[in-house]
Amino acid sequence: MKSIISHQHLPREWAEREKLRDKGQFWTPDWVADAMVRYVSDDSNLVFDPAVGKGAFYFALREINQSDGKNVKFYGTDIDEQLVAATREDSSFIPDTCQIELRDFISDPPNRIFKSIVANPPYIRHHRLSDETKKTLRRISLKALDRTLDGRAGIHVYFLIQALQLLAENGKLAFIMPADTCEGIFSTALWRWVTRDYHLECVITFDPEATPFPNVDTNAVIFLIRNAPPKKSIMWVRVLKAGTRDLSAFISSKFKLRQFDSLRIGERNLDEALETGLSRDPERAVSSKYTLSRFAYVMRGIATGANEFFFLNREEWGKLRIPAEFLIPAIGRTRDVDGFYVTEETMDRLNSKGRPTLLFAPDGRKLGDFPPEVQQYLKQGEDKGLPNKPLISSRNPWYKMERRKIPPFLFAYLGRRNARFIRNLANVVPLTGFLCVYPLTSNQDYLERLWQVLQHPETVNNLTMTGKSYGAGAIKVEPRSLERLPIPEKLVQRFELFVGQAKLIE
Repeated sequence: MKSIISHQHLPREWAEREKLRDKGQFWTPDWVADAMVRYVSDDSNLVFDPAVGKGAFYFALREINQSDGKNVKFYGTDIDEQLVAATREDSSFIPDTCQIELRDFISDPPNRIFKSIVANPPYIRHHRLSDETKKTLRRISLKALDRTLDGRAGIHVYFLIQALQLLAENGKLAFIMPADTCEGIFSTALWRWVTRDYHLECVITFDPEATPFPNVDTNAVIFLIRNAPPKKSIMWVRVLKAGTRDLSAFISSKFKLRQFDSLRIGERNLDEALETGLSRDPERAVSSKYTLSRFAYVMRGIATGANEFFFLNREEWGKLRIPAEFLIPAIGRTRDVDGFYVTEETMDRLNSKGRPTLLFAPDGRKLGDFPPEVQQYLKQGEDKGLPNKPLISSRNPWYKMERRKIPPFLFAYLGRRNARFIRNLANVVPLTGFLCVYPLTSNQDYLERLWQVLQHPETVNNLTMTGKSYGAGAIKVEPRSLERLPIPEKLVQRFELFVGQAKLIE
């Protein structure tokens, strides 16, 4: 997979990070690798790793062999030529016990089965994958699940599917993966297949303070799976402190030892865990007959395809002299909004800082029918090659901007700050940093009562039940997921959301 991002103009630390992102390489810490290898290497003579990287699982296996007097061998593959070459030259990799092969596990998996498979598969999200790779992934999904998964599934999901196809009867698999593996729109179909055909023995999650990958925008989950008949319950673990050997001790005991200061351990009903979400705490399970869809619908913000061209500040507008009829007040970044309200004062502050607040929104008329100032600016866009950009090229004409009604509420759905609902008192339209929330009625009294419910802590706390979790506690909530947000029944009653809404709430 070739790099699709130029690193030439990035700061050094970000350039290095983006190189890792292209290859999906985030190295597994030894305390995690040891626990995972202990699970798969028990009663085995060979451990297979389809994404070797720097060899964390090999070194964990080597330590286990030495401490336990075992002679379990290691076989691994990787697509990174430099890493594979480095392992062959590194004397730490002992040839008699370790074979590492340059091989693309997705397009060319080994033609054999394995009793033990362990991996930290590459975390490459769908928008970084080539069309050819996506075709291969669809074939893998069709073969295993008899259906294709949603196109937003990252390549790590297909590593799991491919690996399970190579797992021997009663063999064991240990994968550490991002939480979107069980939170994404594709997750229901994926885990319905896994838990129908395999025994999901244990799911291990991490507190933000105990994350295996600090400063990485992902929330890790370990899945321990056996190729055996499914069972109705699973072990579920929350790691509270990083760097201890408690997780290894728990797994080495075959899940019998349960008293560890750094772990919270329990059993969960499989159906409940799948319904709540494998990455989510069972204590966060919420039951409510009301969801946001009973009171509002949700749309994403406007995607311009080129904010630098279509999203203007007032100084740029003054120079371009574009007529006001082609401009819409807009908000672009979640960090441009302090707190829970967008007001005229908010927009004045952004204008004083030179932030863009005006969306250039041409309609679909022919180029020659626009005023001269607009024609001139659109021709500048053509000269810059904008009509050929991926999103813009799908529009006809290329400059025709998406439209949104002014939403009474915005939702800031991803960021370091807490995801939150925002009252739109400035009558702006949002770009894709926000979601638009449209109540099913425009009654002003009703809007105010709904606002009280949306900003209530009990409602906001339920966001973890519908969103995808990322690093440092950040979550991302897609439009359909936000519509499934549980609304506490007592809040519906307290703020009388059903009054005068007989058609909406039965």
